Amino acid sequence: MADHASIYAGQADVYEEMIAKQPDLSGVLEEIRPFDGLDAADVGAGTGRLSAVLGPRVRSLAAFDASTAMLDVLAGKLRSRGLTNWRTEQADHRKLPLADKSVDLIVSGWSVSYLCNSDVPGYRSHVHEIVGEMKRALRPGGTIVLFETMGTGTATPAPPPFLLDYYETLEQELGFSHRWIRTDYTFGSLAEAERLTRFFFGNELAAQVVRNGWTVVPECAGIWWLHV
Repeated sequence: MADHASIYAGQADVYEEMIAKQPDLSGVLEEIRPFDGLDAADVGAGTGRLSAVLGPRVRSLAAFDASTAMLDVLAGKLRSRGLTNWRTEQADHRKLPLADKSVDLIVSGWSVSYLCNSDVPGYRSHVHEIVGEMKRALRPGGTIVLFETMGTGTATPAPPPFLLDYYETLEQELGFSHRWIRTDYTFGSLAEAERLTRFFFGNELAAQVVRNGWTVVPECAGIWWLHV
């Protein structure tokens, strides 16, 4: 498996090239919480997969990530679209630089799981700590929306075993609703599909891509949301 921390710190541009091959998520977010005119925050924002959806339509956007390199790509993306309603800041999910009751919507895509998987000591407490911090920053009636992996290279959900306890905690203990969607990657060629899947997901998936001749690589994502 690729070293994601190193990718986020030093290869944010290639990461952005990869995620640009996935579908727009604006409709999915809109179904859960219409977001025109809201004050929003993107936690673990990366290069702006969700921030780019929110930015043109929200009143304000605060984007946080542990990697300044990722935030630099995000900032360039929002700036190129002429947006001025946003800010970025390096931050930990467990201590968000947001005032109490200051935002209406908090989203996080493929990020909380890095602290809440069963390979991390104390992961159970992290789930409660992160969700508690999000609730602190939300106004009454606010919404949390989390996206996480349900498997790449599969057409039906096959979540990694080390995330199952985290997902169960969200649903059984914290009251989140849940559904899943397809977030397939559509590449321009088999060579591109092999290169970018190997870059982020490693040799096993890249070999599967080549073996199957995939230019469209199937992926499933879970969505968890909570109205508070």
